This record gives sequence, C-alpha cells and structure tokens, in this order.
Amino acid sequence: MDSRPPPFVSNHSNTPQNVAGSAQTPASGSSNNTYLMSASPVRPRRGSSDNGYKPKIITTVGARPACLVNASVTYVGTDQIYAFGGFDQYTDEVYNHVLKLDLATRQWSLVDNFGDIPGVRMGHTATLWQGDKLLVYGGENEHRLHLSDVIILDLKTLHWTQPELHGTAPRGRARHAAVIHDQKLWIMGGMSGQDSWVLDDICYLDLKTWTWSRAWRLVHRYDHTCWIWGGRIWVFGGINEDMERNSELWWLDLRGSVAFESQMSYGTLDRNGQPKRLGYAQQTQPTPGSTGYTANSSSVQVNSGINPRSLPLAPGSISSIKFVASPNLPSQTLGQHFHAYSSGCLLDFHTAASISNFTDTSLSALDLETLRWQRVADGRELFNMSYRWHYCAMNEDGTQAWLLGCPTEPNNPADEYLSDVLHIDLRKFGLFGNAMFESEKSVLPASDTHRFSHLSAIGTDLAKFFDLSPGTGSGTDFIITTELDEPSSSPSSPSSSPELTHASLNRPTPLSLSAAQSQTSPPIHVHKLILQARWPHFSRLYAAQMLEFHTKKMHIPEPYSAVRAFLLYLYTDSIAPPPGTAPSSRSSSSLNLPSPSTGRRQPAGASHNPSPASANDPPGPSLPDVAGMLVLASCYDMPRLRALCVHRLSREIDVQNAAVIWDRASVANEAWLRRRAAGFCMTHWGRVVRTAGFRQLGRRQVLELCGEVDSEGRVVGGEELERVGGLAGGRFGYGGTEKGGRERVRDVTSGEEEEGDGDEDGDGMDVEVG
Repeated sequence: MDSRPPPFVSNHSNTPQNVAGSAQTPASGSSNNTYLMSASPVRPRRGSSDNGYKPKIITTVGARPACLVNASVTYVGTDQIYAFGGFDQYTDEVYNHVLKLDLATRQWSLVDNFGDIPGVRMGHTATLWQGDKLLVYGGENEHRLHLSDVIILDLKTLHWTQPELHGTAPRGRARHAAVIHDQKLWIMGGMSGQDSWVLDDICYLDLKTWTWSRAWRLVHRYDHTCWIWGGRIWVFGGINEDMERNSELWWLDLRGSVAFESQMSYGTLDRNGQPKRLGYAQQTQPTPGSTGYTANSSSVQVNSGINPRSLPLAPGSISSIKFVASPNLPSQTLGQHFHAYSSGCLLDFHTAASISNFTDTSLSALDLETLRWQRVADGRELFNMSYRWHYCAMNEDGTQAWLLGCPTEPNNPADEYLSDVLHIDLRKFGLFGNAMFESEKSVLPASDTHRFSHLSAIGTDLAKFFDLSPGTGSGTDFIITTELDEPSSSPSSPSSSPELTHASLNRPTPLSLSAAQSQTSPPIHVHKLILQARWPHFSRLYAAQMLEFHTKKMHIPEPYSAVRAFLLYLYTDSIAPPPGTAPSSRSSSSLNLPSPSTGRRQPAGASHNPSPASANDPPGPSLPDVAGMLVLASCYDMPRLRALCVHRLSREIDVQNAAVIWDRASVANEAWLRRRAAGFCMTHWGRVVRTAGFRQLGRRQVLELCGEVDSEGRVVGGEELERVGGLAGGRFGYGGTEKGGRERVRDVTSGEEEEGDGDEDGDGMDVEVG
C-alpha cells in the first residue's frame, strides 16, 4: 500500500465504514484497519474573508549599495541578486564593484572577484547566460566614453574572462537593451558619442563562434526593453530621438531570414550603428583615469569612427503599434516604469515617483497575442506610498519579480538607496511562467493520423477514445458519474457550450447541487490507466484499494460539464479554447491588425489558430467549464491545472460568465481572480445581472457579490455615467475607450487611415505594418 497519506481523510477504524461511498475493507492478508479516503472533492470554503495576496517589503542589511544609477541588477537563481557597476550620484564616482544580495538572509555583501576584471562603467547590460554566468556588454566609463566590450563573470568561481571576438564590433553604447536567445546575444539601440546620439541599430553576437553579425536599422531608442517571443524580437518603451518617452511597440520577425541564420563573414565595413544624426569626430582610446582602468583591454572599440552610409533596414517583417489611449494603458510619461516579459505578456510595473499620482500606479500586462492591455492589479495592492523603487529583477521563468529601492525619507539617503526589496509572486496574478506558457501554446504534429491539431503530441490520439463505451472497442474500463447540470442533460448533449437553456434562467439554486437535490448523470467512460498516471488523487485511491478499485466506478458530486472537461484535460493536457473560436475579449484580428503568428494582416474575425485543427478533435472546454475545473483543481491540489484555469479565466472574462467566474473563484479561494471578476461585475452591473450565469447564483452568493462594492458606492447610469467616462468600464479599467475616444489604424504601405468609433474593448492604437 502507498505509504503516503491520502490528500484529505486518513482515518483508521476496526469496522468498515462508508465515507462518500469510498471506504473498503482491506484485501485478505492485510491488517484489520480500514483506510478511509474521500473519492469526492472536499470543497474549499468560500474565500469571502480572504483579503488576498499582498507583497511584503523586506529591509536588507550589510553592504547596501549607495545611490547607484544605471547599474545592472540581475537575479541569478538560488535566491541571489547581483549588482554590478553604476554611478554614485552623490560622489560622481563610477564603479566596477560586484555586490550580491542573498534574499534568504537579506544580506548585501561585496564580492571578491578575480581575473580580467572589467573597468568601471554605467549603463551597461548584464545578462544571465547558461544559468551560472553574467554576460556584461558595453556601458559608459568615467570619461563619458562608450564601450563595446564583452566580459563574462563565472558565478561559481567569481572569475572574469574576456572571450576573443571576431568580426567588427558594433559601436560602443550605453543604456541599450540586450537579450540572449538561441545562443545569440542581441544588442539593440542605446546612446553613443560625446553628444549622446540615439542609436537605431540592431545586431547580435553568436555565442557559439563569438562572431559579431552586421548591423541593421530598426528604431531609435534608449532606456527601452527588448525580448524575444514567437520568433520575433520585440521593443517597447524607452526614449526616442526626440528625447520623449513613448508607448510604441515594435517587432521584427526573425523567422525565415537567411541573414539571421547564416554564418557571418568578417570585416564588413558597415556594421557600426548609424545614429540619427551624422558628423561625429573620431575618438581615440580612453586614457586611464583615477581608477587605473582603461576599459578592459587594448582591443576594445570605444566610439570609433562610423561609416557615413545609412545602414540597411533589418530584413524580415517590421511592424509597430502606437497605443494612443485606453483606460488600461499605463502612461509612460508619469512615474517610474519597469518592463519585463512573462507568459506571453509584456508586464509594466508602474510605480510611484515624486511627481506622479500614486492612484495611477498599477501592474499592467499587454497580451502579445491580442495586443490588448489589461490592468492586472492596482498600485495600492502592490506598492507602498512611502517607498520608491529604482530597479527590477526577474527570474528566468517570469514567475517572480523583485523591486529594489528605499523609503522616500530615509535617515541617510546616500547609504540606503537600495535598502529595501519588494518581492512579487506573479503567479498570484494569473502569470504561470514562461515554461508552462510555451508548453501550453505549442502546436505540434500529433501523429500520422492527425497532421495538425489544437492539442499537442499524443493527447490528440488519446482524446478520440475518451468517453466511448467499451462496446465500441475503445478499451475504456472505468466509469465516472457526476451531478446533472440540468434535468435535461444527456450524454449526447454535454454542457460543453456556454449556451444555457431557458430552464436555467428560473433555477433558484446554485450551479453545484448536492446529491440529494439532483440526479446522477449518465456514465463517463474512461481508462483507469490514464487516470492513475495523470491524477494523483485517483492513483492514491486506487493504490489503497478503496471501493472504487473493486466496483470500477466513482461518483464526483460536481457538475457534469466541469467534471467531463476535467477528465478530458487528463487525456489532452490542455484547456485551450474550442478550435476556430476567438477569446471572449476582442482580439487584434477584429481590428484588422497583423497576425502575431504570421505578421500579415488578417480580415476581421479571423482566427489566431496557428494551424488547422482536425474535424475529429474534441471541443475545448468553455469558460464555465474552466471555472468548474478551477474548483476541482483546488480540491485535488493540482497546481498546474489551477494555474492554467486562472490564466485563461482572467483573460477571457466576459459579461455572460463574469458572475460564474466570481463564484467559482470564491469557492477555490483564488482571491485575485475573485476581485478581478467582482470588479468586472460592478463595472458592467447592468448587463451582468441580466445573464443566466448571474441568475444561477444562490441568494447567499448574490449578497456576497453585492458586498464587493465600496461602502460609499452607488449606481449611476445614462448621461451621468457617460459624463464620468464610465461607459464600457472606462473609469474602472476593464475595457473601453476613454470618454468616447476613437481608435486609428494606419497602414504605412498605402498611407490610408481608417477611423472607427470606440467600443467597449477598443484600445485606441495606431498601427503600422511593414
């Protein structure tokens, strides 16, 4: 017998008993004890008293960095953050110190490092490589000379090395962006020259051959963010050549271009970045300063003369979007912003600054598939008004973020600039990490019989045997029964569609009924081998030889459609939406934007499915089904399924299902999703109360939902609501254009501009498609 305790009940008795119909006398030869285990989910208590997740601030000790500006701050795993270089704004000194913050002990320490120690610098980048190395590129030294060297710090030995590079290095720069992908270090933009020219070039260093590629033109930027996702390099934010902060998103398609994949030749003359303006004086190698460092070695190129010819435009499709106005769009001109990529989204940590309004702060996310902004959390849920944050570090999987800063009025500002750390667990806000996101979104050839599918790998083949009777040759050998969704439910019409019957409109009881109030559903035929392999609770139950082991039957007192969708997930490992359907929220295709997967313009209403699905594929679960699966994932302690459910529900919440999502999130104790659904319900109250989902709520649930509104809140409508900009959620941040705003879509290939009325899901954006 499995020695691990069962997940919910583990009692002993000398007399056989029934607990939810699951107790069974032990097999012969075993002890006289009876092991009791619930075969049905133990429903969590409603989370009405849960105040939700609140990140905590920790105060550090030790050698805390003092007033560093333009240093690099990198999370390197094992609860450690490394800070390198930077400029002290009080002493005007530029450093090459290496400092380490141990998050477990909250201790800063000055790291002894060895080898080819780099010279002092600021505005450089330090990127984690191979999990245990920091790859430092560029920056600006104490003589205001811009560097183009590459130095590597081995975090295990704390030894610096400088690789031998081939080809012509790009122009020295600072405050650029760098990202490592597919063993290439991509460098984009930055500032260069004595007059701080803004660069627009992009190039990469092949980390296998240590060879620089040539440079291409993309967009003038510095202090921006870049990342690679979906075969594209993306650029957002920063300051342009007019020294203005912007809300533009650019992307360059890297797929299918020989220039990005072929072996580079050496000595190309036009590889140096071409700034916006010309007429540079050639600069010489830097002379040693007070620190005794030149740059790092005599081979470093520092602000060399450039070829006056313009660089060629980067190959591949180049597109851009300018977000003009949206209730969810964080203003880049106010406050301090930190941008990072996670789970298919661009995250914007909008924190308070001395001139910003704290009420405008937030954590926002731009979904890169739909190109639509969402407010994930208000600033008051994350940030403390008495603190200012200056750096942000994230782990590689994109599930954890650390903001480093200090109180607004510390006792000694020069010593406590990075004295405090705010740790934010992004999984609490529906962001389940890059690894899980990529596995969920991958679409692979399933088998010889299914060339393409919205499912992946073997799940496509297994799904065709799901819920078929043994007489069909499917090999099913186990039966699951549930509670009926509706009295008229039948196996031929499972509740896998969001459509609700007229009978549900007058139903006075909640969606989940007790066994005494409802009838047993038709059987769902499954394979016990798959359940044992994919469902830990079932595996433990079967190993204990409970009643289900002998009867080959199991009853789960939950709605039929939710349980059926849960069992199908065990076969397919996916809760993706039904093939050929768009999310509830408006997608980029409805605005005739370029498809994120192809870069080409699509007609309105086009699907974003990356490949055609087989006609024999089972339909994906509807939004109410996913809400029911969230409860089951909470009951059976299945964190991956729980994260998938929260991720999809938070992004596809709509009027028809908002009340159901709120109710299921309350039962599953998902405080953040509950608040998000409640806010959506309050914003669209007039429509939500007229839906079948709302009418399915019991009296207690309706009272709890009404209690979500602020104690001073009131209902407004008509002209008053339009005057305050609250129509379609404009004031509350759940979609809509601001005060009747319009969205403009411009095609740079034709020069034509179209203008449309703002609606409840418009984001107000200018679109340029190359």
